[in-house]
Amino acid sequence: MHKLREEDLFDALRDPKRRSEAFGVVVKTHSKQLYWLIRKMVLSHDDANDVLQNTFLKAWRGLDNFRGDSKISTWLHHIAINETLSFLSSSEAKNKSDLSLEDSMVQNLASDEYFSGDELQLKLQRAILSLPPKQRLVFNMKYFEGRKYEEMEEILGTSVGALKASYHHAVKKIKDFILNEN
Repeated sequence: MHKLREEDLFDALRDPKRRSEAFGVVVKTHSKQLYWLIRKMVLSHDDANDVLQNTFLKAWRGLDNFRGDSKISTWLHHIAINETLSFLSSSEAKNKSDLSLEDSMVQNLASDEYFSGDELQLKLQRAILSLPPKQRLVFNMKYFEGRKYEEMEEILGTSVGALKASYHHAVKKIKDFILNEN
């Protein structure tokens, strides 16, 4: 199955005979973008892969409930974000040791073979990690992905005004963190 228009792909997903093949196209088309959305939140390559796999499993199981009111990519982003936030809340509950979750994630990032940043980038990542998960998500989507607030509103189900406020607070916290870090 070649790259299909959104409507054709949606029709193929509704057809039991073509569903598996069409879903393969969905996975191939959206895996990389979803992986990096998740990875910016969880930071660990293995955890990001686990969350991505859970995202696609949940999408597969929910195909009958997907009405096509939004784009397939929007629907998948919504699932990925919910899976990421669920993972973070369960991960945070497990990591109540002497080492804070933020310190643990920064150590994972610094030792990650896929991270090639300098000290300033590491400081920015520490600042981003200090944000609450939803604020971190809004910041990543706006700053790194360049998403418009209206698109984020559709994916996150949050008003544009609330998203703007969240982004503004995130930027202020990041600036304060960087300026005040020893």
